[in-house]
Amino acid sequence: MGETDKSYWLLSETSGIGETRDPSLQRNLPLFVGFRWLGAGWRDFWNRPASSLTYGLGVFLLSVAFLWTLFGFGRDYILFPSLAGFLIVAPFLAIGLYEKSRAIGEGRSIGLAGMLHVRPRAGPQVFFTGLLLSMLMLMWTRAAVLLWALFFGVNEFPGIDHVVGILTGSPYGWAMVVVGTAIGGLFAAFAFSISVFAVPMLLDRNVDALTAMATSMKLVWNNLPPMIVWGAMILWLFGLCIATGLTGMIVIFPLLGHATWHAYKTVAGAEH
Repeated sequence: MGETDKSYWLLSETSGIGETRDPSLQRNLPLFVGFRWLGAGWRDFWNRPASSLTYGLGVFLLSVAFLWTLFGFGRDYILFPSLAGFLIVAPFLAIGLYEKSRAIGEGRSIGLAGMLHVRPRAGPQVFFTGLLLSMLMLMWTRAAVLLWALFFGVNEFPGIDHVVGILTGSPYGWAMVVVGTAIGGLFAAFAFSISVFAVPMLLDRNVDALTAMATSMKLVWNNLPPMIVWGAMILWLFGLCIATGLTGMIVIFPLLGHATWHAYKTVAGAEH
C-alpha cells in the first residue's frame, strides 16, 4: 500500500515552526464557525445556481417518492424514524455538492453532469460507506419499531393522526418520548460523528471507508463544542424543511452540502 493509501489518520501538515502535526488534533475553532461555513456554502450555491437547485430538486423528489411509498404500502408507522434516518444517509446523497465546491475551490468549472458523475479519489470505498450508513438507518428504524412495541405492545398502528395524542396523553407515552429521544440521540450523535467528514474525505483523498469514518469521529471529538453547534444548525434547518412540506429541501439541502465541504476543509486543516 502506497503512502497515499496508508490513511488520512496519518496525514500531517507542517506548522509555522517546522513541526508536523495531525490535522485531526486541530482545536479551538470558534464556537459559531458554522455560520462562516454556511456563508461559504451560500457563495458556492450562487456559483452557477441552476446546478445546485436542480440537485436539491432531485433530492426533494426522491424524498417525496420515498414518503409516498411508505404510505402506499402501509408503512407510515416508520415515518418519524425515517425522517430522522434521512440525516444519516444525507452526507452520501450530497457527494455531488461536495464535488461542485471542490471544483470551485480548484478554479474548475462544473455543471450538473459533473456533479452526477463524481469520481471519488477513494474509488468504490465511498459506496461502501453509503451502504454502511444505509444499514445504520435501517437499524435505527427497526429500533424505533421495537421501542414502540415495548411500550404499547404489538398492536395495529393507530395512524399518524393519533400518534401525538397517544404520546402526550399517558405516562407510557411520555416515557416513550423520553426513552426514544435518548436512544435516538445516541444514534444521531454516532451517525453524525462518523459521517459528517467521512464522505468529503473519501471524495478528497485515497483512504478506505473505515479509516475515513474513524477519522471523522476523531475530528468531531477534538472539535466538540463547535461541532455540537454545527449539528444543531443542521437539525434546525432540516426542521425548517419538514415545516415547509420538504420543499425547503430544494435550497437547504444544497446549501448544507456546500457548507459541509467547507467544514471538512476547515476542520481537516486543509483550508488556509
